[in-house]
Amino acid sequence: MVEISAWAWAATIALVIALFVLDLVVAVRRPHAVGIKEATFWSVFYIVVALLFGLAVWAFAGATAGTEYYSGYIVEKSLSVDNLFVFVIIMARFEVPAEYQQKTLLFGIAAALILRVILIAIGGAAISLFSFTFLIFGLVLIWTAIQLIRHRNEEPDVEDTFLVRRARKLFPLSSDYHGGRMLAHENGQRVMTPLLLVFVAIGSTDVLFALDSIPAVYGITQSAFLVFAANAFALLGLRALYFLIEGLLERLVYLTIGLSAILVFIGIKLIVLFLHEDVSESIPEIPTPLSLVVILLILIVTTIASLIRVRAHPEEKAKPGTLRKTKKQEEEERAPR
Repeated sequence: MVEISAWAWAATIALVIALFVLDLVVAVRRPHAVGIKEATFWSVFYIVVALLFGLAVWAFAGATAGTEYYSGYIVEKSLSVDNLFVFVIIMARFEVPAEYQQKTLLFGIAAALILRVILIAIGGAAISLFSFTFLIFGLVLIWTAIQLIRHRNEEPDVEDTFLVRRARKLFPLSSDYHGGRMLAHENGQRVMTPLLLVFVAIGSTDVLFALDSIPAVYGITQSAFLVFAANAFALLGLRALYFLIEGLLERLVYLTIGLSAILVFIGIKLIVLFLHEDVSESIPEIPTPLSLVVILLILIVTTIASLIRVRAHPEEKAKPGTLRKTKKQEEEERAPR
């Protein structure tokens, strides 16, 4: 496992916080609708920062660590595209004005990063204490992939999460955005604006995505530092990426199938790693460079196949997929025919 010094941790955390503050200043200083030029600039900026960070890892921690970081980053970035599908649904469902969307996205992403740090720590501790954690992670990823395939043409019910339901009970919901605030006063009563509900929806739905993305990146590297870095840099660029590819998302009709294939591959990799360490060392591990090639190949094939399919069938629209049926779908199945 890659050994990372305390100063490297401190420097990385400081960089992530600085980038978040920069994003916050850009998003909150002057609320506005994000154009394609601005979205392109910031998307390229965050990708370049992530790639340069990988070069630093390569230089200071070695080629193995660098390859693991890049592989983990690509996995997290590809899985985060599914997050963007849900973000689009949330923004449309709550009818968020264009000038407030990036602020809401940024706060939701910040909450998601904090929640993922907790899950990363739990995952790292589990791997250190229990050797069969790799087996559990592998089976979880394969189960997740199967569920995504089964429900690939469905949309998650973003208003039916536990945290959203709790938020509705804590404060009355206003129909006014109150200049982009999350809490306000109406008739002497404290109310929450739709932005707060959107923020809670984004943060809570990302927890579900983290349940597959965290085990997936642990399938690439067992270094908590590299897992954290891959997650942080993938999430930081989501705000700009959302506005850049918002229109392209619905054309990626095979994205869910591609992501499911990646999850199955990494799940098998984790199970093989468990067998190698706990059953017999003669069972070969799947090397990280091969994982990187396979993941990139799946993404390229998925994207090209999606674009070809949509060109031939322009009426088809991509769905984000879900891990379970929504309440509405369950009620429709139970209803007498």
